[in-house]
Amino acid sequence: MKAEHPLSILSVDEINKAVEIYRSHNKSDDNSLFTNITLVEPSKETVRDYKEGEEFDRLVKIVGVDLNPDGGFITTIDLKKEKVIGIERLTNDAQATYNLAEIGLAISLTKENKDYQDALQKRGITNLELVQIDPWPGGGVVHESIKSGHRAMKTISFLKENETDNAYAKPIQGVISHVDLTIKEVTRVEDFGVSPIPKAHARYDADSQSGLREQPKPVEITQPEGAGFEVKDNQISWEGWQLRVSTHQVEGPVLHQVSLNERPILYRASLSDMVVPYGSADPMHSWKAVHDGTEYGLGSLTNSLTLGCDCLGEIHYLDANMLMFDGSVNLIKNAICIHEEDFGIQWKHTDFNGFIPTEVRRSRRLVVSSISTIGNYDYGIFWYLYLDGTIQVEMKLTGIVGISAFDEKIHNPEQDFKITEELVSPLHQHLFCIRLDWDLDGGRNELHESEVVALPVSKDNPNGMQLKNVTTHLRKENDAKRDISPSSSRVWKITNPEKINRVGLPVGYKLLPGNTPSLLAHPDSPPGIRASFAKHNLWATPFNENEQYAGGAYPVMHSGQGGLEDITSNDRDISNCDLVIWHTFGVTHVPRPEDWPVMPVEYCGFHLIPVGFFDKNPTINLPPVCKNKDD
Repeated sequence: MKAEHPLSILSVDEINKAVEIYRSHNKSDDNSLFTNITLVEPSKETVRDYKEGEEFDRLVKIVGVDLNPDGGFITTIDLKKEKVIGIERLTNDAQATYNLAEIGLAISLTKENKDYQDALQKRGITNLELVQIDPWPGGGVVHESIKSGHRAMKTISFLKENETDNAYAKPIQGVISHVDLTIKEVTRVEDFGVSPIPKAHARYDADSQSGLREQPKPVEITQPEGAGFEVKDNQISWEGWQLRVSTHQVEGPVLHQVSLNERPILYRASLSDMVVPYGSADPMHSWKAVHDGTEYGLGSLTNSLTLGCDCLGEIHYLDANMLMFDGSVNLIKNAICIHEEDFGIQWKHTDFNGFIPTEVRRSRRLVVSSISTIGNYDYGIFWYLYLDGTIQVEMKLTGIVGISAFDEKIHNPEQDFKITEELVSPLHQHLFCIRLDWDLDGGRNELHESEVVALPVSKDNPNGMQLKNVTTHLRKENDAKRDISPSSSRVWKITNPEKINRVGLPVGYKLLPGNTPSLLAHPDSPPGIRASFAKHNLWATPFNENEQYAGGAYPVMHSGQGGLEDITSNDRDISNCDLVIWHTFGVTHVPRPEDWPVMPVEYCGFHLIPVGFFDKNPTINLPPVCKNKDD
C-alpha cells in the first residue's frame, strides 16, 4: 500500500520490502538479527511544502547486529528506488538496541550454565521450568569477565510456584549471571550468599483475591453524535488542532506537526530517552541504571490496548508495525488510543451583584496514549490537547517494583524498604527526557527563563509585599542548562520574536514543570556519565537532524558518549534559531507496602501553556451547555 504522506506510518508491505532489499544486497549474510526499522523523516522543508498527491521519496533505516564483533549495523534503504543507499557499522562502544532473540539467548545460556545450576541447587531449586530469568542491560557497571566492546547482559532470577505464578514474589537472592552475547557464553556467575526464598505468593489476578469488592456502579461515556475528532491516515483533527501521530520502535509515540487553528506549535515531540537508576547497596540492584526505552526499544514493547480497560469512550486506534529480529513483522493492534475526555470547568463567573447571568463553559481534552511494558514495569505515555491551547505530557508508572528477599545483613532500612515481611524494594528514580522540536508560529524561536522575586522593603515597598517578574534571555547552550525552582515559580518561555501580539509582545508558550527531581547519583557515577540528560531539568539546542537522543543514539554498552553533555559541549548559540528543548522530569520512588503486589499508578509530567499566543481567552467563544432549571 502506497504511503499517503511523507510522515505516514510504515506499512507491513514497506517493512517486508525493506527486509527483502537488505537481504538481496547481503546475499551471504544469514546471521543478521534486526532490532528496529524506522522511517528516515524527510527534511522539514520537504514536509512543509508537500501537497497532497505529490510524489515523495520513502527512505527507511534498519538497525541490527550480525556476526561482526562490533556494535551492529545501520542500513539505509530507498524503497522507491528499491536499493540500499548506505551501510554504516557501529563502534563497539555504541551498540544497537537489544532484540528479543538476544534476550532469549541470555535466558537459555544462563539456564544451561553449570555454575548457575549449582547456585540454584544450593538454594534447593532443581526444577528450572519454574525459574524465571530476567535479563538486564550489561552496560554501565560492566563485569570484568566481559571483554571490551562485547555485547552483554546480566540476569537475575525468580522462582514460581506454578506456570502462571507471579515470580517476583520469590526472588532468588544473591545470584547474578553475566552473559557475553558476542561469544554466546556465560562468563561468570556471582553468588553473594544464600538467603531464604520468600514463602508468600503475590498473585494479583482477580481469581486469587480473597474478597473482591462489589462491581462499582457503571460510568457510561457516550457520544451519541460520534467522536469530535477525525483521523485520516495518521493525521488527527480536533477543535482546531491538527497533528500526525506515529509509533517509533525506539521512542514510542511521536507527535508530528502539531498546530492549532493552522498556527504551528511543535514540529516533532517524543520521549527521547529515560533512565532508571537504583540507589541501593544490595548487589542485586546496585548496578542497575537501565535506559529502558533506548536499550530495549520502547515502541517495540508497546501494548495492544483494550477498550473499556485502557481507554473509555468513542475510541479510534492506530496500529503499529514492528520489525522483529528475524525479519518478520509484528503487527501491534491498537498501539495508540485516541479519544476525548470531559475535563470539568473551562471557565466560570457568577456576577456578585446579580445583574449578569452566571456563565460557565465546560472543558474537554483530546487524549493520545500508548502503554509499553519493559520487564517488571509498565509505562503509559499520555499526551493531552486542551481547548485553550494547553498541551500536557503525563507519564503513568505502574507494574511491579524491583524486589529483593529481605536479609538484615544486606539491607539498609534507609535504602531498602520493606513492602512485606519477607520482601524489600530499593530506593530508585525514573527520569524521562522529552525532546520538543519547536515551530512556534513558524520561523525562528527564542528561549527565556521567567521567575517571580520579592522586592526588598523600601520607601517604595513599605509593606514588603511587592513582587516582580524577572525574565532572562537564555542565549547559549550552557545558559540553558537549568533546573526547576518552585519557590520562584520558575518557568521557561519559548517565543517567536517575529510575531507580535496585540499588547506588543512576542507570541509564546511556557513550559510549566511539575515538582520533579533531577539525577541524585553522583555526576561521575555510571548514570551520571551515561545519562547526562538527567543532570538538569532543561537543555536547549539548535536543531540538528542527527541529534535525536538525549542519552546518545545507541546507548547499549556505551561509556557515555553522544548524550546531551556531548551535544552541548560547543556551547552553540540558541538566541534566535530553529529551537529544540529537552525537558527531564520524573519521580524518585521511595517504595511503600501499598506498591505491592502491583504498584498503583504514579504520575509525573509537565504542561506547555500559551503565553500571549492568543490575544484573549481562546475559549470565550465556546457555546453554553447548561440550562436553568426553569427553562
